[in-house]
Amino acid sequence: MLLNDVLRRLRFALSLDNTATINVFRLVDYSLEEDYLLNMMRREDEAGFLPCRDKILALFLDGLIIKHRGQREGAAPVPLKAGERLSNNDILRKIKIAMNYQQEDMMKILKAGGLVVGKSELTALFRKPGHRSYRECGDQLLRNFLQGMVQINRPDARSKAAPDAT
Repeated sequence: MLLNDVLRRLRFALSLDNTATINVFRLVDYSLEEDYLLNMMRREDEAGFLPCRDKILALFLDGLIIKHRGQREGAAPVPLKAGERLSNNDILRKIKIAMNYQQEDMMKILKAGGLVVGKSELTALFRKPGHRSYRECGDQLLRNFLQGMVQINRPDARSKAAPDAT
């Protein structure tokens, strides 16, 4: 899944405007220009489109964690190293932490997004990659999760199409 889509859908689900989004980045001591943000919010086929890098999305998710859960004492978020990739499992885990979702919440959100998963299937997504029960989070599962967040957090948007809902 394109990281720009993840950022766009997450912003929509949480009703974050440009100023609120920039403030989330400030929580992790990252200065983001509004023009850069606007270019990341463009669609791929639009002029001025900039791809969202893994590091940018990781910083945004870390900022959300601080915004919703508070700064962890003695530990600043560790930024991604150069060349390090952010997996769908990492994205889902950071959203879960930021929003303080429990297993039942996650299952409810996925169901609202049109996907029913069992408890064991869900817990497999949060295991370490080397674990025998680890399951990779696919693009469709992440897409359904973000759509479920929109359905639950923005009931006013149910009749409207979410950005990039195609």
